[in-house]
Amino acid sequence: MRTLSNMLPTVLCGLAVVLTVGCSSLKNPATTDIAVTNAAVESAVAAGGSQFAPVEMNAARTKLAQARQAFDASDYERAMGLSDQSRADAKLAQGKANAAKARAAADALEDGIQILRNEIKRDKP
Repeated sequence: MRTLSNMLPTVLCGLAVVLTVGCSSLKNPATTDIAVTNAAVESAVAAGGSQFAPVEMNAARTKLAQARQAFDASDYERAMGLSDQSRADAKLAQGKANAAKARAAADALEDGIQILRNEIKRDKP
């Protein structure tokens, strides 16, 4: 039969493992969040976010840099929050860029339709 003093090292060792796993589990999601956010920012840039939504792109880049600084300072909760904000800004920039491109394409199509209408009117006797 084990006494409390004999079980104490085992209990302390188990507690240390639980605390270590608990603390490191927050680091992994922060690492993943930052990587996903980095990809979202790059995707927004590729979509033309810098041209069509420069304010949002600047905000996304700034918050991503702050998230990385918070991560480096082991402030994983803040890093995840800033990463989420940065990702939202990047998605907004990408959405604005896509909308601007679609608007430009629609305007070009409308211009083409108007030219065809004018041609049809001109050809009628």
